[in-house]
Amino acid sequence: MRVAFFSPLPPERSGIADYSAALLGPLRALAEIDVIASAEAGARPSDIALYQIGNNRHHAFVYEAALRQPGVIVLHEANLHHLIADLTIRRADWDAYVTECEYSGGPEARAYAERVRRLETGPDYEGVTMLRRLLESALGVIVHSHYVEAKVRAAGYGGPVAVIPHGANAAVPARNEYRHKLGLDEIVPLVGIFGFLKPYKRIHECLRAFRRLVRVAPTARMILCGEPHPDLPLEAAIQALHLSAHVRVLGFVPSADFEGYLGACDAVLNLRFPTVGETSGTLLRAMGLGKPVVVSDIGAFGEFPDDACLKAPVGPGEEDAIFEYLDLLASRPEAAQAIGARARECVVRECSWELAARRYTAFLEAVANGREWQPEPAPAPEAPPAVAPERTSELSAYLRTWAADESSRQYLETHATRLVKTLELIPPGSPGDRILEMGAYLQLTPALTSKLGYGSVRGCYYGPAGRTDLRTAVSAEGERFACEIDHFDASADRFPYPDGHFRTVLCCELIEHLSEDPMHMMSEVNRILAPGGYILLTTPNAASLRAIAAVLQGYHPGFFPAYLRPPDSGGALEARHNREYTAREIGMLLADSGFETVRLETGEFRDAPHPEHAWVKHLLERYRLDMELRGDGIYALGRKTGPVKTRRPVWLYS
Repeated sequence: MRVAFFSPLPPERSGIADYSAALLGPLRALAEIDVIASAEAGARPSDIALYQIGNNRHHAFVYEAALRQPGVIVLHEANLHHLIADLTIRRADWDAYVTECEYSGGPEARAYAERVRRLETGPDYEGVTMLRRLLESALGVIVHSHYVEAKVRAAGYGGPVAVIPHGANAAVPARNEYRHKLGLDEIVPLVGIFGFLKPYKRIHECLRAFRRLVRVAPTARMILCGEPHPDLPLEAAIQALHLSAHVRVLGFVPSADFEGYLGACDAVLNLRFPTVGETSGTLLRAMGLGKPVVVSDIGAFGEFPDDACLKAPVGPGEEDAIFEYLDLLASRPEAAQAIGARARECVVRECSWELAARRYTAFLEAVANGREWQPEPAPAPEAPPAVAPERTSELSAYLRTWAADESSRQYLETHATRLVKTLELIPPGSPGDRILEMGAYLQLTPALTSKLGYGSVRGCYYGPAGRTDLRTAVSAEGERFACEIDHFDASADRFPYPDGHFRTVLCCELIEHLSEDPMHMMSEVNRILAPGGYILLTTPNAASLRAIAAVLQGYHPGFFPAYLRPPDSGGALEARHNREYTAREIGMLLADSGFETVRLETGEFRDAPHPEHAWVKHLLERYRLDMELRGDGIYALGRKTGPVKTRRPVWLYS
């Protein structure tokens, strides 16, 4: 499907420009996209046109194109009065303005517009939405909330409407880097207000509530990051409230700094009244960073989960509620972190750009083909399967029966925790399913058939391409197992298997050994997996508590950084660790390789506890750094969703 995508793009100072830039990446993986970012750009023939409509002058060319060539419109709010005023009044075309007011709002709106023409009053921006003409020509409408959907229906639109939540990324904030830029230490409570600083964002109410916070938390600070509106005398208000020592106006900052300052905050205020149904991209960015956010309990904002943000009533009690929330977040950091964690989970579950792009594509295809659209539900979080302690003990005992000698027995004893956890994470198979174990030593390989049910088990190992060995083993209980082991270089050779051959591939303690091209291996794994197939990847964690403790005390943080001595026997030299990964890097690796992450967690390689790392936990807690994914080993289960997305991701290749 070819889509003509009409929208301003950065560097335009438009939130929708940023929105479109983020959406285009995953959307281009699903459809052919021709971007028209200005009135001068021509559009080629397409199957359907998509118009990102905003309520400001940046979207004038988009609005005019949508009237000339009907398509699907994306309404980011339920009001276009400012846009129509730019198209008419700012062009000195008063007749057109009066006509549009009458067309949208009837005789009363026309009479009011005539008063505006005579400069007796200002435009009725809130009362006359100016939606009618655009809706009458639209083939379909996309909105971000049920609130705006109801407004579109109330305006008389009877065509197809899709509610697709505003997209956002989930990320780990660089909290302390930007606090240092602000001259703040790690424990000063920091509150932020972000975006275009307009009066309707309740700036005065927020400042008054913050003044009350300063009385009980004198070290508290506030930043206002964004361009102040001409109608908002911000500095005068700050001085009048005697907050000059506590509040800084940063003004407009580049996007990277904007997100950095968001990440530095302990609480974000994102209030507004009145509202026309807009969804705040800044709000979603803050939630994706795991920040607790206070919003107005009105319009589309009321649809966010109650446990993922704090909702302040509009009207009497608003200032009191804002203060109580700020006091809670400043005095109880653990509560703030819990709310922020739920906010990030909400973004991951409902608002990923990939999910938004899939919904966009399905809706556009349905409209273009005259079909009814069925929205793709957000994926339900997959709870880790409960593993009974007796099952863990059973698997551990079973693996020990395959020890061939004393050295093998000691290895199985030492690594039993890792091997059993690996088995517990592998999706069960059936007699018709094939599984490949890369780097197979036959330690857990027999269990893939006897305990997990796979009908065909194959192994592979580093060696000259084309060689295949038959390995056999007999357990202490007399169980026999045979497996063919193929040899090749996983980072360079084409794997000797057909496309879509396996249901599951195990890549355990292997990727850290690759010296050249890990994405070659991931690309080949993607190729040989059936659609919906699984990869289980385990590897040491370069960001574990152990690694942090080592580097802070002046030692190498790697789990195994040593060079290897050639064996005295003259045998083959085992591959050393060439690059160790963090858990978040493994998540990015899966995404770049065409997999969705089903499970991503860390844990011990052995049963030994690590009380000596308690001081590292204390350090992370004090600096509000992420406590998750700090175990010694990474365990990641990915499900194939499509082809490789990025063959050489910039985070991995120079």
